[in-house]
Amino acid sequence: MLQFGLSAAKRILCVGAHSDDIEIGCGGTMLKILRDHPGVEVLWAVFSGSDVRAQEAERSAALFLERAAKRTIVVERFEDTLFPSAGPAIKAAFERFKSFQPDLIFTHYRDDRHQDHRVLSDLAWNTFRSHLILEYEVPKYDGDLGMPNAFVPLDEDLARRKAQVLGEVFQTQGNRHWFSEDTFLALMRLRGIECASATRYAEAFHCRKLTLG
Repeated sequence: MLQFGLSAAKRILCVGAHSDDIEIGCGGTMLKILRDHPGVEVLWAVFSGSDVRAQEAERSAALFLERAAKRTIVVERFEDTLFPSAGPAIKAAFERFKSFQPDLIFTHYRDDRHQDHRVLSDLAWNTFRSHLILEYEVPKYDGDLGMPNAFVPLDEDLARRKAQVLGEVFQTQGNRHWFSEDTFLALMRLRGIECASATRYAEAFHCRKLTLG
C-alpha cells in the first residue's frame, strides 16, 4: 500500500455543514496531524449552528484544535436542511476562505445523501480547484458510506479521544439512535481493518484527484 505524509499541510481548512460533522468525519485525523506536526494553522468552518448548537461547535472545535499554532473557528447561521436554496450565500462564504490559502481541505463526501453535505462538497470543489481535497464520511440512517480510498491510521488513544469528546460535548444529539461513542469507534475499527492499520483504528476519506510529482 502506498503511503504519503501529511507533514506538508501547514494550513488546513475543515468544512462541515453541521456542528458535529467535522469531528465525526476527520476529528481523529486532525488530532493526529496537530500532535505530530507543530506549526499547523487551521480554519474550522461550520455552516449551520445557532444557540446551543453553536456553543457546542465552538467548544468542540477548541478541544480538537488545542495544539494548533493558530486556529480560526467560524460558525455560520445557514438553516439546517435548506442549503440547496442558499447556494449563492454559501458560495460567498467559500470565496472569503480563499484568503486563508489552505494546503489541505477536509469536506463532506460528494455522494453523501444529505443535501446540505452535498452542497458543501460541490462548492468546495468549485472554489478550490488546485487543492488537495479529502472527503470524509458521516454515518447515518441512509447507509451511504461508500468505499473510501484514502486512510489515516489512528492510535487507539486518538480514536477514543475523538469518540469521547463527541459524546461529552454534543449533548443535543444524545437522543439520536446512531450518535454514540461505540458507533464512532466501530467505524474507525472497520476502516482500520480495511487499511491493515497496525494500531487497529483509522479514518477514511474519498480522494478524487491527486497530483504526484
